[in-house]
Amino acid sequence: MGYSLPNLDISKQLPHLREVIAKHELGAKRSLGQHYLLDTNLIRRIVREVGDTKNKILFEVGPGPGGLTRALLETDAEQLFTIERDSRCIAALSDLTKCYSNRLTVIEADALNFKLKEITKNNKITIVANLPYNIYIPLLLGWLRQLNLINSMTLMFQKEVAERLIAKPGSKNYGRISVISQWLCYIEKKLSIPPTAFVPPPKVNSALVNFIPRPQPISPISFEIMEKVTAAAFGQRRKMLKSSLGSIFSDPLKILKFLNINPAARAETLKVNEFCRISECYIDLNKSENQ
Repeated sequence: MGYSLPNLDISKQLPHLREVIAKHELGAKRSLGQHYLLDTNLIRRIVREVGDTKNKILFEVGPGPGGLTRALLETDAEQLFTIERDSRCIAALSDLTKCYSNRLTVIEADALNFKLKEITKNNKITIVANLPYNIYIPLLLGWLRQLNLINSMTLMFQKEVAERLIAKPGSKNYGRISVISQWLCYIEKKLSIPPTAFVPPPKVNSALVNFIPRPQPISPISFEIMEKVTAAAFGQRRKMLKSSLGSIFSDPLKILKFLNINPAARAETLKVNEFCRISECYIDLNKSENQ
């Protein structure tokens, strides 16, 4: 079960990634946050962390010269959609599209504006991506809003972002993205990857993080409400909750005492379920005020 290499022979017929980069003049663009992974063994290790790919629909963002794309096509996945906005990379993927014409679809578009329902066909998708460094948080938040369409996500981030995603209450890394992600998903850091693994090497370490959507969110509140509550709570991290929540509650002190949450606490000390309770209270108060 899991990762296999049923299509390895085809990959061996393809030109080396460095040849592809040279041929198509794929110097990484800082404006697009591009850092290419070229180490085949490392790339295949990343794909192994995805887990079972049999008959799955895969989705990749920012394939660049196609290193990760090749490894994903070596698996027993049913279909791979990859989205790229750099026209140079679209051309560089032409050899792959010829070899895997029945399994690979290259979409030329901006991933930030792409709706996953365009490719799901009533099936959930598995996202695997070495995310562009300049848009990883907006991309992640966009996918978290569409979790009903997703089996799992295995994503490469800067190490500091990965630490924020898995951070626990009381940690300096714990923040809005920690709460929102953990409210919706089980999250696990899988691999640490040094700058030397990339071309060009970034100035920071990277990490691979796996997201498995929870069967149900910790609380069935809307994404918008959780965003609003966490934005208020973390908007001024040094402030106590009785002050920071004043932007959404007329009497936050009363609300926090009712919820048995210390009004003098700061946002980074609250557990995810406590943010859920505050959000539920916000909903109830708005309902009563609108009746």
